[in-house]
Amino acid sequence: MFGYQDIHIHYKFIDNHSKKTLVYLHGWGQNIEMMEPIAKPFMESENVLLIDLPGFGKSGEPKSVWSLEEYAIMLHALLEKLKIKKIILIGHSFGGKIALFYAAKYPVEKLILLASPYKVAIPNPSLKVKLLKKAAKLPLLKNIAEKMKKNIGSEDYKNATPKMRAILVKHINTDATLECQKIKCPTILIWGTNDTAVPLRDAYELEKLIDNAAVIEYPNCTHYAYLEDKIKTIQIIKSFME
Repeated sequence: MFGYQDIHIHYKFIDNHSKKTLVYLHGWGQNIEMMEPIAKPFMESENVLLIDLPGFGKSGEPKSVWSLEEYAIMLHALLEKLKIKKIILIGHSFGGKIALFYAAKYPVEKLILLASPYKVAIPNPSLKVKLLKKAAKLPLLKNIAEKMKKNIGSEDYKNATPKMRAILVKHINTDATLECQKIKCPTILIWGTNDTAVPLRDAYELEKLIDNAAVIEYPNCTHYAYLEDKIKTIQIIKSFME
């Protein structure tokens, strides 16, 4: 646990004394478990850090209505505590938007965004429920999807505490265009062609905003493309590290 602003933040850090650390940030309403499938293959050889973002998993809730920049500042404080300097930052959805703010403010070796929103969006909670139902039919995602149904989708807002509801609204209404233009590190944008939560066109808009970025499409995959073709995602991370 990491103590920060009177809250406890749960994380897993595997230190193999490698030169760089893979840092994973999950999406809204999720936790470490949603990132573990693409983190485990690296745990025997690389440094790996997984975090339950404040307000989710085993981490405490922020004491105030945090902005995305405040989440990024918290991440930086944790990295300083662990004496981690060189990172490859990997973020899905909400975690990807935090990663944009982090990479705009602090040094990042490389950035991998998994269906990350970057502009003001119209929330569609019921859509996430439909996506998870589809994911539950896939052998690889079935167990994960079942675990997450209680915490995601139409329940995001309804079951959230007032503070987390306010954070969700702030996140949805935050435009990160200016932050994207500050990012200079090599960036990969992994996107499902059938992503209806954050459509593929957003990936190509991001590619234009970030100096050194490239889109990799996952045909016929959804907002959880990185898990739907987990093997491909792991291969991309390995190649990108090199």
